[in-house]
Amino acid sequence: MKNLSGAGKKLITRCPFCGDDLAIARLLCCGCKTQIDSELQIPLFFRLPPDLQEFVMIFLRCQGKIRDMEKELGISYPTVCKRLDLVNELLGNKGPPVNRTQILEQLERGEISVQEATQLLKERIV
Repeated sequence: MKNLSGAGKKLITRCPFCGDDLAIARLLCCGCKTQIDSELQIPLFFRLPPDLQEFVMIFLRCQGKIRDMEKELGISYPTVCKRLDLVNELLGNKGPPVNRTQILEQLERGEISVQEATQLLKERIV
């Protein structure tokens, strides 16, 4: 996995002493070396575990096409969906649950197979 937070360094989001959230306190211009002291929250994306950060980057590279995600990661459609649900949960995003109509529309567009639609209908009908 590529390090998303800089050359060879890992961005930590929790204090190693007390476990509380860390904040960004200083910004430095790489060109003129101007420094800005402030208190900025670490973006939610960087609070995700590294494996889920990589998952999101692959999702973006695949332009949100779950079929491409399946191929690249070697995992099933339901597994991709469950990881996306986990990312959304950790980011505080609560989208509407997938309903029967949405699953059937995905099947009709060829985004999922009959077997995947059947599995989703068993797991996710609301």
